[in-house]
Amino acid sequence: ALTTNVYWKFLKANGIDKELERVFKKFNPKDIKSLQETGKKSRGLILRGKMPEDLERGILQAHQKLEEMYGRDVRVAVRTSGVCEDMPKASFAGQFESYLNVRKEDLIRIIKRCIASTFSDRAIAYRYDKKVDQLKFGLSIGIIKMVRSDLASSGIMFSLDTETGFKNVVLINSIWGLGEMIVKGRITPDEFYVFKPTLNGKGLDGRTYRPIIKKKLGRKTVKYVYAKDGGIKEAKVVGSQQLKFSLTDNEILTLAKWAVIIEEHYSKKFGKWTPQDMEWAKDGETGELFIVQSRPETVHVHSEGAARVYEEYKLETSKKPILTGIAVGERIGRGKVHIIEDVSKIKEFKEGEVLVTKMTDPDWTSIMGMASAIVTDEGGKTCHAAIISRELGIPCIVGAGKATKVLKNGQSVTVDCSNGLNGRVWEGNISYKVKKYNLEKIPKLKTKIMVNIGAPEAAFKTSFLPNGGVGLAREEFIIAQNIKVHPLALIHFDKIKDKRIKKKIEEIAVEYKNDKKEFFVRKLAEGVSQIAAAFYPKKVIVRFSDFKTNEYRQLLGGELFEPLEDNPMLGWRGASRYYDPKFESAFALEVKAIKIARQEFGLKNIAVMVPFCRTVEEGKKVIKLIEKYGLKQYKDGLNIYVMCEIPSNVVLVDEFLDIFDGMSIGSNDLTQLTLGLDRDNGRIAYIGNERDKAVKEQIAKVIKACRRRKKYVGICGQAPSDYFDFAEFIMKLGIESMSLNADTIIKTILKLTKKK
Repeated sequence: ALTTNVYWKFLKANGIDKELERVFKKFNPKDIKSLQETGKKSRGLILRGKMPEDLERGILQAHQKLEEMYGRDVRVAVRTSGVCEDMPKASFAGQFESYLNVRKEDLIRIIKRCIASTFSDRAIAYRYDKKVDQLKFGLSIGIIKMVRSDLASSGIMFSLDTETGFKNVVLINSIWGLGEMIVKGRITPDEFYVFKPTLNGKGLDGRTYRPIIKKKLGRKTVKYVYAKDGGIKEAKVVGSQQLKFSLTDNEILTLAKWAVIIEEHYSKKFGKWTPQDMEWAKDGETGELFIVQSRPETVHVHSEGAARVYEEYKLETSKKPILTGIAVGERIGRGKVHIIEDVSKIKEFKEGEVLVTKMTDPDWTSIMGMASAIVTDEGGKTCHAAIISRELGIPCIVGAGKATKVLKNGQSVTVDCSNGLNGRVWEGNISYKVKKYNLEKIPKLKTKIMVNIGAPEAAFKTSFLPNGGVGLAREEFIIAQNIKVHPLALIHFDKIKDKRIKKKIEEIAVEYKNDKKEFFVRKLAEGVSQIAAAFYPKKVIVRFSDFKTNEYRQLLGGELFEPLEDNPMLGWRGASRYYDPKFESAFALEVKAIKIARQEFGLKNIAVMVPFCRTVEEGKKVIKLIEKYGLKQYKDGLNIYVMCEIPSNVVLVDEFLDIFDGMSIGSNDLTQLTLGLDRDNGRIAYIGNERDKAVKEQIAKVIKACRRRKKYVGICGQAPSDYFDFAEFIMKLGIESMSLNADTIIKTILKLTKKK
């Protein structure tokens, strides 16, 4: 290691320290041209300097020791680290140059280039922004034997979710080859989430949990490998490797355990939660994994102990977006588009514009803070544009594909990152509202307020709202958005004759060549588990699928297996599907997915719920099927609930409660069936009202019965949010929980508090 003493001695021996003082006297931080001239002069002074003989001799002697340990011509990584780097509020990540696969004969020259990078344009701008003295900043350099990740894989790892600050997961990004390619943003890495609380736990069978709650295959078309004469070069990733994950499950779990250990170490050292941003590499010669760097995460660490504020952005438009991509952050930005195709033209950029480019790298940092929003063609959640935008609090959309072609210079646009990972760009200045809530001041109700949720991507953020768990986790969203294929089309894949459908299924389930059923099971398990992990250890009630036939037909291959019904609302749906010989094999996949979430991932806070169960006999059949496919009621704390949404559920409430552990009132269906209407029929929809006396009397009967039997009773319709007199009515009856959509939770709590 070359300490900052080497840095200062090199500058002083060449008289560069005095020259730099003169250069920086003329520096104007508000002028990009001045920034570029200052950086160029400073770097030139250093590159023309000569390494003092005693320092050069000491460096080469140390390299000789490395050769004695690892063999002749050992290749090294030359990595920089500043004395102010990785401060709690400034990471300096990527501001200085590091070099890989460096030969002995190039070592002194490369060290000088590292020292010169202290005065890269981006580093000068970043220091100014963070109020760090330009001439008191020292650089140290680590010289480390290379890990041969060019023959295997490497990546980045965080001990929290980078978008929301949710602390109970480890996020791992992985690519083939050397890790520099991730920052370049030209590829999309594989993405893995591991759930921390059960990472070292064991199930009743004694087996250790393996809580990889999300695995997403990236787009890994190129990689960096060793160049023959030193340095690195780009190489293509062969087709078969592109379709494989770049880490095994065991390696993912090993890295996650290390991330937890490292986070715990630094949290103990600093006396507060200190999440980590880490780099790792796998040696292709030995198969060993290495952590090559760890530094504090700088965006969310300050939320610990601070007043908990929840920001809610709401865009007011019915227009369709003109562009979509991966959202970074949770804000909305507006401005005029400025497309910059090359870093040499960044001085043309003006404050308040929307920066649009193919991809950024550290040389772009000086103008990123001036942007109202950033949109890039390429990149993933851990590319340079994403990392810097997140730190600066600027809305950013990466991986938009054709932003530089679709958007035009001077065009007014609105960049929206408020909808989970779904980043959207609208034409024009779209109005929006921002609401801020101090969560410490939100009062608590006697009635438990739970959440309705369908999108796993929204779960981590939603978990920060005041809540008592999830009263309704819908499988339908996961199936429609993440799986997209009818389960029977996956089960009977080999029998499908339509080549177009088969080709599309192959493309969607590309990771599952041999067993298409496993694609459904794993993706459903992952989606459910992300929701359950977000709210752990609070209860999460997962409702089995309740698609109607017309909705199932919309899934890929659905028309091959679904009948055409005149009134799907009252047709083949809910419990009646599960035990039908034509659908039982598909229901089995749903049960297996829940089994994985509970028994493999350790998410025992998951309960299940049966929808649209017309008769007690149907309920008994479904409970037997659930056991047949691997889940037993009460074993390991498993509760099985039923939706109360049919008048028969009310009339025979005690008989249903004999077999189920409680009821969740589905006020929408209960209202339509009590009043004899089809809520999909717009002409008579106005008649449907949960406050109708007939509906309220049925709800009252169910709540009283559940309380008498000491069984769970909740409601998962919108009625409590829409009608506060209705909410007051069920609160007085002693309902255990109200499960609401996320955007109505705070306003409902506040209004109900006033009505108490």
